[in-house]
Amino acid sequence: MWGEIEPPVKTQPSLCRSEDNSEDNSELPEELSRTGYISSPTDTQQPREDTQAESACVSDMVEAVARSGSPVKSQQIGEAELTLKERTQELLHQYRSRPLVFLERYHAHLKPKHLSEFAHVSSDPRFQHYSKVIQRRAAACTNRTRVRNQRYAALRVLQKEGQYFSEEQMRMREPLLYEQYIGQYLTDEEMLERSLEAQLDDTGGAPAGATGGLAHLLLDSYQERLIQNRLQEQQEREEGAREEDEDEEDDDDTVQQQEGGPTPEEKALLKEEFISQMHQRFLDGKDKDFNYREVDENPDYDNLDIVSRDAEDKYFDEDDEEEEDEEEEDMTE
Repeated sequence: MWGEIEPPVKTQPSLCRSEDNSEDNSELPEELSRTGYISSPTDTQQPREDTQAESACVSDMVEAVARSGSPVKSQQIGEAELTLKERTQELLHQYRSRPLVFLERYHAHLKPKHLSEFAHVSSDPRFQHYSKVIQRRAAACTNRTRVRNQRYAALRVLQKEGQYFSEEQMRMREPLLYEQYIGQYLTDEEMLERSLEAQLDDTGGAPAGATGGLAHLLLDSYQERLIQNRLQEQQEREEGAREEDEDEEDDDDTVQQQEGGPTPEEKALLKEEFISQMHQRFLDGKDKDFNYREVDENPDYDNLDIVSRDAEDKYFDEDDEEEEDEEEEDMTE
């Protein structure tokens, strides 16, 4: 009716926007059909009008998607790739005109802080669904980081206490990896020295004869048979997995043997690499016989003041994007 005053539309404040009490004078476009989307009076997906000043949160969100490499526009074969600026402009237009489509298409690259920019469509079931997906993914990422930190703290404790990361214990867990990096290059004298060190580790530094003599030697023999059996099983699995690459690796080994094998410096580097890989396996939860619940659910490992950030980065340099993609696939299923 002419002269009737329309009630004001209530909007929710943005979590990412700066606290500004200035009045927002933006209005809806006069013809929504120009965007290819015709809305009804009750439709929740209302396109925003292009404004000269976008919020910092919107800019951050759009730039994150633009840099992700996700396709933003259909292109013909041979057509030049869009520049970062062109991708950003296209994404900004999509967000303004079709916010729910934008959310559905690019939610894998969004963070919880970006959800406030969809407050004007928050009543739509699609927003509620993808909001939960984004929040669950962020929570899983936070939990994964916490678990990594706890396992790293436990690793440092195990290095200082006990024999879990001794050379012989690591050899027992991964004999094939040990053989590839260390075992195949040991001389007879070094193998004898390794055997004596293993005996001292098992007896707490006392001579073998002082703690059982024959029984201890039998135990060592039994453990060695277990190691050799596990080594053979791992070798058979690896040979089954390797096909064409196996011949090339054999050729490389032959050349190395003809040249006299690695130098002492190279042996030291190989040993460091073996230890680093064993540490990474522990952090990744791949030590099958280790009870990770005692670490992951133990609040005593939450305090990481005992470790340095640089040391953590050495072990935590992983492809987080790949993990997020796997989590996203699990959530979708």
